[in-house]
Amino acid sequence: MQKVLRCWKAKFSKEIPLTHNRESPTCQPAAGVTAALTCERTTQPADMDFSGTWKVYSEENLEEFLKVIGAPEIIVKMRKDVKPVMVIEQNGMDFTCTMKTPFCTRVNHFSIGKESEICSLDGRKLKCTVREENGKLICETNKFTSVREIQGDEMIEMATAGTVTFISRSKRA
Repeated sequence: MQKVLRCWKAKFSKEIPLTHNRESPTCQPAAGVTAALTCERTTQPADMDFSGTWKVYSEENLEEFLKVIGAPEIIVKMRKDVKPVMVIEQNGMDFTCTMKTPFCTRVNHFSIGKESEICSLDGRKLKCTVREENGKLICETNKFTSVREIQGDEMIEMATAGTVTFISRSKRA
């Protein structure tokens, strides 16, 4: 899969090959491309289309995970019997993720490579930076690391806190 930079200078527009450093959100023209252009990463890999409504059908280690991250006992009890619905709106590298349960709805906004503030299930605010790596969304907070990916017609999230890994499997609704 070739990623590209979409570049503009005055009325000139051209797509050129992309060299992207995973450690930094900045992009540079690939070797051999010489142009004095202002470049902005505007496309996502084709296999990174998370948009849609996702219904959770399977969860592993949920209670243990919630306890490790310090969720209140009432949240642990309420959440264990509920399979949430996730609505993800993806516009290039900008995302809005809405988690709906009978008890609450949580909306989080983030952009790939930029620090964001997300709201946990129990209302706590956490700082995170989400990055894309090989079509996966990786979110790192001071409490846990979450990896979300599309595998076939499923979305799988693995969130790890300490030695506990929570696994959630969803299908498009």
